[in-house]
Amino acid sequence: MQQRTIKAWYLVHKWTSLICTLFLLLLCLTGLPLIFHDEIDQLLEGEQALPAVPDGTPMKSLDETVAAALALRRGDVPLYLSFDEDRPVVNLTSGPRVTATADQMHFQPMDLRTAKPVPAHEGGVMEIILRLHKDMFAGLPGELFLGFMGVLFVLSLLSGVVVYAPFMRKVPFGTVRASRSPRLKWLDLHNMLGIVTLMWATVVGLTGVINTLATPLVDHWRGYALADLTAPYAGEPVPATLSSVQAAIDTALAAAPGNRPQFVAFPGVLFSSNHHYAVWLKGATPLTEQLHTPALVDARTGALTAVVHMPWYMTALRLSQPLHFGDYGGLPLKILWAVLDAVTIVILGSGVYLWLGRRRTSLNRRVLELEAGGAPLTAGGGR
Repeated sequence: MQQRTIKAWYLVHKWTSLICTLFLLLLCLTGLPLIFHDEIDQLLEGEQALPAVPDGTPMKSLDETVAAALALRRGDVPLYLSFDEDRPVVNLTSGPRVTATADQMHFQPMDLRTAKPVPAHEGGVMEIILRLHKDMFAGLPGELFLGFMGVLFVLSLLSGVVVYAPFMRKVPFGTVRASRSPRLKWLDLHNMLGIVTLMWATVVGLTGVINTLATPLVDHWRGYALADLTAPYAGEPVPATLSSVQAAIDTALAAAPGNRPQFVAFPGVLFSSNHHYAVWLKGATPLTEQLHTPALVDARTGALTAVVHMPWYMTALRLSQPLHFGDYGGLPLKILWAVLDAVTIVILGSGVYLWLGRRRTSLNRRVLELEAGGAPLTAGGGR
């Protein structure tokens, strides 16, 4: 490889790394507890036991449960219905109107066995860490900014492979010259750890970038693909009387076997139309639970209108979320993700150390050092 090419890639590696390092450290530090968010939530909050009921108590219908929840909020209309993963609880989100803003909405968990209210899960400290990791409390601009930092991170990984290819030809893989200078030892460690974690870091970086695009991707899908299906019903008012939500879910499940309900969007809200229940289904296994399938059910008649298959970019978004945090393979995979996350923190820190130690060295001299295997050159150009 010509020195001019190495110089160009070296500058790409240097500046992409320096620009994104601080934010990557933030993401790695906040991502570490998020890998174990389920375990930490359970430790901090404990098991939220539901009131005891006699054995064999049948579940209430969703219609009865929704009616009981609305009775607690006179004047509200139903907006969304979601399902807890770990307890027989449904959560009704209601508001004074279907166009209610977030601060006007009320979230009410209901016990499906008794149709009575129960306490909601509290977000707590993990909710704060998630917001910091997701958008730094800056909303969509913060998400897109972190997505750009993710792109720089992936570029720094790829350019690092190109830059240190000459170095790797001079030194056997895995060599750490601990008996030489501290800088040389850290250079060897930085290179070795970078190569070992390259594939993992690239996957996590790319899935992180995809996750930051969730809002615009969902908006695009709703604005075009879903709008085409609901276009014949455009302009119709929300029905004054709705058909059974329980029957709507049953109809959706019959049309898409092998799924389970994730949430229901009532007519008139963001993820539906004025004429339909949008029953959002997900796969019933750890490998398919991020594959979402919305079914549109006529809110007047209860008839199925369509089962909507997600486009490729929405499927990529849903699959990237568990892959990013490693939470689809149980505790062993989470531990592996945590170890690799910690190693990445070491790589980022060592990169800053190496830059600070050689920031006054000319670019030509650094390139010659790389070609020589990383050892500092003498004044005459030799080792």
